[in-house]
Amino acid sequence: MGVVEIMWPFSQFPIVQAPMAGSQGPALCISVCEAGGLGSIPCAMLTPAMLREQIAQIRSGTKAPFNVNFFAHTPPAPDEAREANWLRRLAPYYAEAGIDPDTIPKGPGRAPYDQAMCALIEELQPPVVSFHFGLPDETLLARTKATGARIFSSATTVAEARWLTGRGVDAVIAQGREAGGHRGMFLTDDIEAQPGLFALLPQVVDAVDVPVIAAGGVADGRGIAAALALGASAAQIGTAYLLTPQATTGALHRAALRAAKDDATRLTNLYTGRPARGLLTRFMREKGPINAEAPAFPLATGAVTPLRTFHEKRGSGDFSPLWSGEAGALAREQDAGELTKRWWEDARRIMSERI
Repeated sequence: MGVVEIMWPFSQFPIVQAPMAGSQGPALCISVCEAGGLGSIPCAMLTPAMLREQIAQIRSGTKAPFNVNFFAHTPPAPDEAREANWLRRLAPYYAEAGIDPDTIPKGPGRAPYDQAMCALIEELQPPVVSFHFGLPDETLLARTKATGARIFSSATTVAEARWLTGRGVDAVIAQGREAGGHRGMFLTDDIEAQPGLFALLPQVVDAVDVPVIAAGGVADGRGIAAALALGASAAQIGTAYLLTPQATTGALHRAALRAAKDDATRLTNLYTGRPARGLLTRFMREKGPINAEAPAFPLATGAVTPLRTFHEKRGSGDFSPLWSGEAGALAREQDAGELTKRWWEDARRIMSERI
């Protein structure tokens, strides 16, 4: 059998746990870090105080490197007419739930990396800082780099990967069309132009001179081995962790994942205003899954939140963002650390057998 050598300097194993807002906290990150992977925490829905507490929990649970992830989008200008029109479109759903549309609070739901978060990163100095939707402005990026953190960001095209490396990232996350959650696209809004991972990955590897992390549809050792064979330095896995006990995935989301098949997901902008892959719901079937009238990201969040709350209390995920990649059926109800170790053992075995 051959010896498998992987050049991956950021953690013991070339496995990155994808940051998944709403489905995890520090426990999942710690478990993956302790197993040898690079654990992550999502920060776009956290306040600085909440992030401070989560980093403290991680550092009390592991000495291994970890990743903190932020969104880098530009907040949209308010568009009251568009938001009012969207509320009118959803009026039958509010009537069904007995909700007064005038009581629905407005708010972005997700915040980009800003001065307050940057100051906290300067103070706490996490080992890896990653971004989705591009990068923050030059000043914030320079301040973040000055902490010594390694910088990762997502690319959905070769052009985006080149843009990122031109601004000095330490690794590019090549996000294929199969991936769950939000598309990391930032140079285009044409989701039809986004390639699948195994078409995108080797082209990104050929185009840049930094480590490339494969994301999208990778859910076990077979996927990791395949990604590495195509030139990736590591694989990022999210959906396959959603059924682990360390994830905070809700009961309705877990039940939907257990029943998921290969054709169960769609890209939708209904829940936040930006395309994201999730399990098909009634809301997606009836109003989308892509609807041009939905408010811009992340302003669409407020309109659906009370509907989600109403239906979840009655045991229904009809209006819930059940994020999942196309390999959701491969998620397993096992300890996250054990899964991480097993996936790497399986990947090494597969690669060794084929050398």
